[in-house]
Amino acid sequence: MADTLFRIATFNLENLDDDADEPPFEVRIATLRPQLERLEADILCLQEVDAQHPVKSEPRILRALTRLLEDTRYAGYHVTAGDAASPADRHNPVIVSRWPIRAARLLRHHLVPPARVRLATADPAAEGETEVGWDRPVLHAEIEMPDGRTLHVFDLHLRAPIAAPVPGQKAGAQIWKTAAGWAEGYYLASIKRAGQALETRMAVDRLFDADPDALILVAGDCNADLEQTAVRIIRAAPDFTGNAELANRVLEPLEQAIPEERRYTVLHGGTPVLLDHLLASPRLAERLRDVAIHNEDLTDEVDHADEPSPVSYHAPVVAGFSLQGARG
Repeated sequence: MADTLFRIATFNLENLDDDADEPPFEVRIATLRPQLERLEADILCLQEVDAQHPVKSEPRILRALTRLLEDTRYAGYHVTAGDAASPADRHNPVIVSRWPIRAARLLRHHLVPPARVRLATADPAAEGETEVGWDRPVLHAEIEMPDGRTLHVFDLHLRAPIAAPVPGQKAGAQIWKTAAGWAEGYYLASIKRAGQALETRMAVDRLFDADPDALILVAGDCNADLEQTAVRIIRAAPDFTGNAELANRVLEPLEQAIPEERRYTVLHGGTPVLLDHLLASPRLAERLRDVAIHNEDLTDEVDHADEPSPVSYHAPVVAGFSLQGARG
């Protein structure tokens, strides 16, 4: 029997919104559609999808995304932004699937409570502890595959390494009053990013508890490379845990199959960095047939940080898998 392949991709669309005047949304469509079509994906994991109000009194909808997907292979695919009655106004994770989505949920402090810290640099001095919650939820979808199995897909966008606000420590939007205040804000941002990663890891472990052979993919913009804390938490590789018996719970970074010189998804001031990932469970990783990062025409985010741009500063990552399973 001929091997049947399916493809999964992750792509940070960079503030997808049709309410913005600059750049015109038609220009964004003309830029992003060819990238989406080139992926030929059966499942898309998208980040930074904004939602819009059709009428002020009505719930927000994913109008910009619907417009982007019109007249593409993805028109008519199943779309979920989770179980909320209305998507968030900004930066929703969204999964677009060729196959039915049995269930979808948003995870934010369902498994990991907000961290509590006593701020050291707040002005005036903070009384008691401050709650540090995650900025965005993780989207978990259960997708019904053609072979009858369930594929669990986690779509996430972890906190960027940009200092979080500290009361009394900002002189302007981008100006900090003290180095120590900025440092504490950066520390708070790292707590948020690591906390999101921990909640993802715990949700993955629950799936492994129920089915050691579960097909799981964690995809998205982690704002961290393979060896930074957040991605290490999600991966839980045996050399991290020191326990070979946990090897069947590792999430394998599929982009490691790409030559190192091509292994990046963002250009930051001329430096290539790998921030976007596809991490697969052992039973899914053994189905892998190919993986690619479409970074040939990537724009440097630093060079264009102060001007509206139709492009995304992230390159999509796409992997092809065998539907039949591992090669014999």
